[in-house]
Amino acid sequence: MAHTHSHTHMVPARKGKAVRLSKGQSIKIINTHGHQVCDTWAFSQDDPTEFMSMEHTRPTLGTIFPTKGHALYSNRRRPIMMFVEDTSPGIHDTIIAACDDYRYGLLGCTEFHDNCTDNLRAAMRAIHAPLPEVPSPLNLWMNIPVKANGEIEWGVPRSKAGDYVILRAEMDVVVAMSACPQDILPINDGKPVEVHFEILDTNH
Repeated sequence: MAHTHSHTHMVPARKGKAVRLSKGQSIKIINTHGHQVCDTWAFSQDDPTEFMSMEHTRPTLGTIFPTKGHALYSNRRRPIMMFVEDTSPGIHDTIIAACDDYRYGLLGCTEFHDNCTDNLRAAMRAIHAPLPEVPSPLNLWMNIPVKANGEIEWGVPRSKAGDYVILRAEMDVVVAMSACPQDILPINDGKPVEVHFEILDTNH
């Protein structure tokens, strides 16, 4: 069980937050409104060039949908986070890169658009954590159906308000989150909003 005094923090709509976790601590990420995607990263505190890697996690797990009971692997193929709880239907994305200003340019934006790549950079800068590169994130609650012929679709999250995941640190890490600001495609149901998180000190 988590400590009851764990404090709830907000990742504001369209923005990012980063926090440090010691090995054994967990983070509970809450889809407050149910339709918000949260891009999520983890970097080793000892060596930030080791980070949670979707392209290394997929072959190790044998699935593109990590969920409760799965380890999430680093680019050195070691468990970096453990997926210990998931109250949502378990549909998360490991394929799509974090959105960036170039992406919104391709979608027709002519001015700067908030994006997960810049949110990650700002969040890491805010806690003075180094960021050697922008890995592909674990896109919590992002619903990207893959058809048998390999085509992908942009779906609305299947989660409901209050659904949460709990990820446990398997080493000392920095976890960064971005409440995805995508409002052109339907992935946030067109309405980017905030998400919340709690740091849990006890093992689950």
